[in-house]
Amino acid sequence: MNGPWDVRSVCTPHCAGHAAPRVPARESARRAAAFATAVRRVLADGDLLADPVRLRAHARALLAALGIEAEGVDKLAAAGTGAGGPGTLTVLNHISWLDIVALLAAEPTTLLAKREVGRWPVVGGLARRAGTHFIDRTSPRRLPHTVRELSDLLAAGRSVAVFPQATTWCTADQGAFRRATFQAALDAGAPVRPLTVSYTQQGRPSTVAAFCGDDTFAASLRRVLTARALAVRLTAHPALPTAGTALDRRELAARAEHAVLGRGTVRPAAAAIRPPRLAPQAPPPTTGPPLRQHA
Repeated sequence: MNGPWDVRSVCTPHCAGHAAPRVPARESARRAAAFATAVRRVLADGDLLADPVRLRAHARALLAALGIEAEGVDKLAAAGTGAGGPGTLTVLNHISWLDIVALLAAEPTTLLAKREVGRWPVVGGLARRAGTHFIDRTSPRRLPHTVRELSDLLAAGRSVAVFPQATTWCTADQGAFRRATFQAALDAGAPVRPLTVSYTQQGRPSTVAAFCGDDTFAASLRRVLTARALAVRLTAHPALPTAGTALDRRELAARAEHAVLGRGTVRPAAAAIRPPRLAPQAPPPTTGPPLRQHA
């Protein structure tokens, strides 16, 4: 736990496992060499990584070097509502450090992430170059300030991606969404786009990419390098509008969680269940003497 408003996941490194036989040692060594080359190219680009086109290309090269097939990345519509409108708040579940690489391979966007991500090898550098805003979860007093910053970014037309679960889980159907970032979307009138990240091996669900608990980047990387037919899929769900709705952040978070995690139920929108307003009725006529008023 990193602070009083942090989240503890029940997942541990023991949750991560192969769903298919490992690749031969020669193949994992080839991947390791290709990944090292891709990382060197990332580091050599330095500040040029701020260019979205270059950032996307590097993210895709890292996935390819690891032998990971990226599914759905070319089908994601660009975030945002058009010129002059607010940006889009993309909310997605969190399984692995690879989530960030896959998201950047689809559409480089501003990220809101815990400050620990900035210290992750390779991924931390990519996240910083993408303009990530890091959250210090040891300081709950900064939460309102973070929400205001996020709201200002969205209102200015910047699209932002966040992980509302606040920690990683080994599968795409666990955890719960924290509500604070949804308040920023409501304040800015920004739509919320739910996005599900999932991993498979040979078409079967796999936890091999999970990066949970006290796992280390090196151990996680070794598992990924030996994973056979690993694929990451990004599935976008219909956007949830906020402008002109009666949703509060609790309901908005519940709807996004339902879409991303594929479980749970949500209440109908408040506007849909609000009873019709009735015309005021006149008080019934009195038949007896008026009540005496006491001082």
